[in-house]
Amino acid sequence: MPTTTKQKIVNTLLTSLGKNAKPKIGERPVLEQFIYAILRENTTREVADRVFDNLRERFYDWNEVRVSSTLEIMESFEDALSHADARAQRIIDFLQEIFETTYSFDLELLLEVLQKKGMKQAAKQLARYQAANDYTVAWVMQQSLGGHTIPLDASGIRVLKRMGLVEDAQVELETLRTSIEDQVPKAKGTLFVDVVSALANTHCHADKPACRDCPLHTVCPTGLDTKGKKPR
Repeated sequence: MPTTTKQKIVNTLLTSLGKNAKPKIGERPVLEQFIYAILRENTTREVADRVFDNLRERFYDWNEVRVSSTLEIMESFEDALSHADARAQRIIDFLQEIFETTYSFDLELLLEVLQKKGMKQAAKQLARYQAANDYTVAWVMQQSLGGHTIPLDASGIRVLKRMGLVEDAQVELETLRTSIEDQVPKAKGTLFVDVVSALANTHCHADKPACRDCPLHTVCPTGLDTKGKKPR
């Protein structure tokens, strides 16, 4: 797909879905951004915000979360998240690893260290945590370190491939992110992640995407392909 066409799709995505969005950035400490990323993957900001707030309200502090069972943590999720047990276990594992290495839950000193190391080294440092994956690392890099990094989860990649912003043949996450980061201005990075998540949730479902009602159907290759076809 030509670069100009991709840029048109990105601009339409940001303007049509982003006009009422209120992206947030840098409002949480590093530790909380990491935990929030575990909750945020493959869901919307609204759901992740609600679940994160529930988690904070149900437990006295992060140490209580660390020593709780996965079932107790999952109660905070209100059945709103996929793979809830795995997410709960990752949160416990992360807090346990932090506690064993620092005996506290203050990662602001780590933030200072990461900022001095530069973006690539900071990403490597974050990736060493057992609970880390590409999405959580990219999220913390974007939200806490000001990096031009676009967190990509499975639902987001599905949307981007259907819109033709990344190629089907691209499977390496780093390659996918680099491609998208070249198309999205740094100042719009957080907004882009939010609107892609919203689109995945409201229209671009894994099964039976609602292309006819999607605000991107006039520029999205998948939407254009379904134009004129009879609904099943």
